[in-house]
Amino acid sequence: MADIKNIGKIISLLRKEVKDFENPVVSKIGEIQQDPFKVLISCILSLRTQDRTTGPVALRLFEAAGTPQKLAKMSLGKIQRIIRPVNYYITKSKRIKGIAKTIIRDYDGKVPDNFDELMKLKGVGKKTAAITMVYGHGKADYIPVDIHVFVISNRLGWVKTKNADQTMDELMKIVPKKYWSDLNDLFVLHGQNVCLTNSPFCSRCAVNGCCPKIGIVRSR
Repeated sequence: MADIKNIGKIISLLRKEVKDFENPVVSKIGEIQQDPFKVLISCILSLRTQDRTTGPVALRLFEAAGTPQKLAKMSLGKIQRIIRPVNYYITKSKRIKGIAKTIIRDYDGKVPDNFDELMKLKGVGKKTAAITMVYGHGKADYIPVDIHVFVISNRLGWVKTKNADQTMDELMKIVPKKYWSDLNDLFVLHGQNVCLTNSPFCSRCAVNGCCPKIGIVRSR
């Protein structure tokens, strides 16, 4: 099991490191819009797509259809024209339109604030459900895990996992809850700017002295 003192020290160092980095797009939308529906849809758009593409596309979509009712009424063709820059835009257009209809039909037009209910929405997995809970509903009861959180937590030796879902479960066992609301943003920013998946910049890493560098073959 990971050293709890080590976890606190690393969180503290990363908070200082990421101050000048731009926040991840989904958490930024959550902070500005304070709308769980927009956080949910933004997260789906962001899958397999870089933030610099997701952000502008999400904002254009919300200008045209910022509620479940408006998105459900919009034609697939129009949705696809708006979100075309994101990867898998055809599949995502069907997903988000379907989710909007389900929210209207089953949840009175409101995004459920229950993790298990969110998981019932087609196309919503643990990561998206957790992000919606944390950044949409402001409930820090989960640790959203993307590729950066998965990779970094394994490199640090906090967990030994094979996928993001397993990583979320294991992190929630060992990370003190007071850090849960920060961990995703910190690791995503650290992963985007320093601890890159293929070749991390260990030479300029704030936690270089604390990291066992598990699995790292090549670094800079």
